[in-house]
Amino acid sequence: MNRNLKEFIKYTVFNVLGMIGLSCYILADTFFISFGLGANGLAALNLALPVYSVINGSGLMLGIGGATKYAIMKNQGNKKYNESFMNTVFMAIVIGIIFFLTGIIFSGNIATLLGANKQVYHMTSIYLKVLLMFGPAFVLNNVMNAFVRNDGNPKLSMIAMLVGSFGNIILDYLLVIKFSMGMFGAVLATGFSPIMGLMVLSGHIVSENSNIKFKVAKIRASFIKSIIMLGIPSFVAEMSSGIVIFVFNIIILGLQGNVGVAAYGVIANLALVVISIYTGVAQGSQPLFSAAYGKNDKKMQKQLFKYAITAVTLISIVIYAVILLFANPITSIFNGEGNMQLQAIAVKGMYLYFTSILFIGMNIVMATYFAAREKVIPSYIISFGRGFVVIIPMAFIMSFLWKMTGVWLAMTVTEGIIAAVGVALIKKA
Repeated sequence: MNRNLKEFIKYTVFNVLGMIGLSCYILADTFFISFGLGANGLAALNLALPVYSVINGSGLMLGIGGATKYAIMKNQGNKKYNESFMNTVFMAIVIGIIFFLTGIIFSGNIATLLGANKQVYHMTSIYLKVLLMFGPAFVLNNVMNAFVRNDGNPKLSMIAMLVGSFGNIILDYLLVIKFSMGMFGAVLATGFSPIMGLMVLSGHIVSENSNIKFKVAKIRASFIKSIIMLGIPSFVAEMSSGIVIFVFNIIILGLQGNVGVAAYGVIANLALVVISIYTGVAQGSQPLFSAAYGKNDKKMQKQLFKYAITAVTLISIVIYAVILLFANPITSIFNGEGNMQLQAIAVKGMYLYFTSILFIGMNIVMATYFAAREKVIPSYIISFGRGFVVIIPMAFIMSFLWKMTGVWLAMTVTEGIIAAVGVALIKKA
């Protein structure tokens, strides 16, 4: 096994495991809310998920953008690489405060905007308020994860994600089931997850092996601009999940009501786990892409890209086989009330919706590959295409023509189109 493949496996395996663990707290919320609050609780959770995507996407934008800049500067021998860290932390604090204030003031307005009706408004509003108030912790946790990983410690990054996730699952059980705290308990458990992660990650900062330090640094507009430009593809990739959920929620509310939204909630949460696996491959590859780019090693860049595409292809085959075999029992796990209508909608939806997963994996890897090498335009084309430009009209057109079948297949058509565009950009690069 050559050195590049060993490094690729080391970084991606640790990161994929960490991302799976990180996404588990959303599944934990889904599971415990389904048993504690039923279909309306699931609908409220799903309506709130786009806001989670905004918060998480903002953290990824700053973390991946700042850490990419850091890795490139470090491999180019630029001694000011720690300034990228301090400028990123500054931006994370600013954005985190904005989320905190938004939660206090506007959570009810946002719940209404996201489509919460009187049956689910109160639960949605509570979830949003607490989630946004924990916004600073979510953003800083993503930033620290990215920098620790790019500073050569992917194992600790994985441990931090797993500690946060398993801590959330334990708190979910205690607060939702044991102490019957309902939606407030579920979101409180979720909010403490990044705090636990930050406690683990702080160990790297104070260690002798760390190259990132909390030192006074000048806040530079050029740094901030570069960090945001490099991180936007990661933001859009995460945001695309939230946008799809929001658009699909609105469409499905009209076609199947709250039960349909609850059924889609099961699919959406599973999709977030699947996407987190692909994101794990992409983010695990990013430090290696950036290091190879900083060294101007084009052969290594292409080799690493092939490894990443091969990995997401194999993962996609395994995941869809699991969906085909176990869609019904998987849905039953999250159908605490045994609602037969919810079960039927979700199982059929899974078979159709998850035909998109190979294209999703390819698109996430391609967007990250371009951004990690400072090729922002092709990365933007892929990210904005799948996140905004194509999916929104496709969802409305296909749902109008084929109702729920059109809703489920809109993702496959969209991601397939963008994958074809991405392949063309790779060949042209």
